[in-house]
Amino acid sequence: MTGANDQVEKFLQALVGELAIPVSRYEQAETSYKSLGDWFHRPESTVRNFDPAVYVQGSFRLGTAIRPISDAEEYDVDSVCELKKLTKNELTQFDLKQLLGHEIKAYHDAKGMTKPVREGRRCWILSYADGAQFHMDVLPSLPNGSEQRLLLERAQFDARWADTAIAITDRDVPTYRVRTANWPRSNPKGYGEWFKSRMASVLARRKQVLVESLKRQGVTASVEKLPDYRVRTPLQAAVMLLKRHRDNTFIGEPDLKPISVIITTLAGHAYGEQDTISGALFSILEGMDRYLRHDGTKYIIANPTDPFENFADRWEKDPRKAKAFFRWLEQARQDFGRAAHATTLQRMNEAVSARMGTALTDRAVTKINGNGGGLLRTPSAAPAVAIPTFGNAPRVPTTPKGFA
Repeated sequence: MTGANDQVEKFLQALVGELAIPVSRYEQAETSYKSLGDWFHRPESTVRNFDPAVYVQGSFRLGTAIRPISDAEEYDVDSVCELKKLTKNELTQFDLKQLLGHEIKAYHDAKGMTKPVREGRRCWILSYADGAQFHMDVLPSLPNGSEQRLLLERAQFDARWADTAIAITDRDVPTYRVRTANWPRSNPKGYGEWFKSRMASVLARRKQVLVESLKRQGVTASVEKLPDYRVRTPLQAAVMLLKRHRDNTFIGEPDLKPISVIITTLAGHAYGEQDTISGALFSILEGMDRYLRHDGTKYIIANPTDPFENFADRWEKDPRKAKAFFRWLEQARQDFGRAAHATTLQRMNEAVSARMGTALTDRAVTKINGNGGGLLRTPSAAPAVAIPTFGNAPRVPTTPKGFA
């Protein structure tokens, strides 16, 4: 059975390799948001005195970004601009968005960017040149850590991630133009730290292996200074696979597509620190729905950093979304389960190609064959994983991992 398991792992490694974005894309994203931060701090800046801090959020922060399905699509780099020396008592959401929008438009003009700045519901959108193939969403925000900590502690919720909480703009809320303390909330730094905590030991081991490898090549490196995106954990790889499977499953009905934060959160809870992609993926597929809660009227997938936020809130308004999630999960179990039981690469390919993309799976098989059929190189050795079975046992919600 071990030989078959090794082949499954090899196949999944190759799929992830084809999905993964180049390190240069992470570096490009970092350069872009740092450039914008420098602009906000220039002497003429109208927001300089408010101590603006720009940082990345979303899949680029989590290390789960994947290549677009086609060259016609763009990478979406989500960033935040937090004005650390402003408070909600001093302006409205509208005021903050316009204040930051003025500087973003000036940056756009100064850099000779041709595509116009667009305004989204919550953010400003900077579109780069066609060759760059990405755009950056810039979310205006203010610090909200102390208020968030107080809110969570009063409710006896876990407040360990509260200090990096932010208040954000949203033009669809009734208080958008009203000066009030009641702003929409978020915590991308806190969520990133929660996700990282779910894979901390594996991440540390893999970074250490890479540092030692670089040192043998004569490259000075340290675990502390090595960016997280230089290595990939099985949890990150599993999320990448599930996101692409989701994308193709709902290519004809995008409104029903489960949002990435739901997949990422449930995967983070269900991950059991496995050292292989296959072990992580099948553990997640087997258990992720156990971390859904139903209170009798609605499904709840709580934000690990803010349990008052329900990532599944749209399911209550549109019950089709909940049904779509369970339909997708069952399909993923079937597809990856068939791949796990297959005895040849071709059978594995056939099991997942319809929803992973034929071009992608064919490239993965070609890469394996070109590698002499051996295991693809990984940052650390990993034991074989058992072939999965997805039974029909009743799903009993439990306390999600990462909560007190």
